[in-house]
Amino acid sequence: MTNIYDFSAKSLAGEDVHLKDFQGKVLLIVNTASQCGFTSQYTGLETLHKDLSGRGFEVLGFPCNQFGGQEPGNADEIRNFCSLNYNVSFPLFAKVDVNGDEAHPLFTFLKQAKPGLLGLEAIKWNFTKFLIDKNGTVIDRFAPTTKPEDIRKDIEALLA
Repeated sequence: MTNIYDFSAKSLAGEDVHLKDFQGKVLLIVNTASQCGFTSQYTGLETLHKDLSGRGFEVLGFPCNQFGGQEPGNADEIRNFCSLNYNVSFPLFAKVDVNGDEAHPLFTFLKQAKPGLLGLEAIKWNFTKFLIDKNGTVIDRFAPTTKPEDIRKDIEALLA
């Protein structure tokens, strides 16, 4: 597989979503959690989505329960939490593993394309972010501590 358009994932509603549906858009793919110290980043992600979606940008959220059990809810609980607390309007997908033998193939691909510090592939925590260009190429990887607003200039450069 050469880019993210070769993958699909289940939506929170359980429907198959082919990432080729996002072809030609700049994407920020994020593993998320509702009970994480970084959960407030939903606000910044939603701001980016609302501000830049009209220019060809999408945030794609992938809930993950692999880090401290911080996403214990089912699909309805996740959807309700994100809607009520952060007014999330960007696409959310079914809960996935991002590390280990059961890691979603998309995240295996993302980690191989952009390893983290010291060349380590493993995702260390929730809210790790991957920036994808309009051609489906993984451009950068951002740590959970990187705030969404700090990525804005990188996104806008790819939208230009």
